[in-house]
Amino acid sequence: MTKVEALRSTYPGALAWHFGDSSELADELVQLVLSGIKTATCCSRASFQREYERGEAPCVGSYNIILDGAGQPMCVIQTVRMQLIRFCDVTSELASKEGEGDLSLAYWKEGHKRYFEREGTYSEEMELIFEEFALIEVV
Repeated sequence: MTKVEALRSTYPGALAWHFGDSSELADELVQLVLSGIKTATCCSRASFQREYERGEAPCVGSYNIILDGAGQPMCVIQTVRMQLIRFCDVTSELASKEGEGDLSLAYWKEGHKRYFEREGTYSEEMELIFEEFALIEVV
């Protein structure tokens, strides 16, 4: 039984995934979760819709097994709040919950603009699914 399978026996229905779009970013972001700095994440509505159609989208109360850049489970989080918000309406409070850089809205906007440009979805008016979570278990 793999570590992910063992965790799914404890957290039935848990999704397993990593943050970001590279192994380096996945490693960086999971460390922020483990340190308690990162308590939120977001994705484009388009990306969320694709996950939903595959039955892989989180919902409030769901558990998620967070992987590092090598695909190894590092922790389990639980989604505690989700909201639909436009990129241009993200507040400094929300941005700081993502735990990245200097925690400022300016840093968040620049980093997320680059990320969503790589994804091909960026627009100031784009809709995001903003997810807040609690760290449940460190693996």
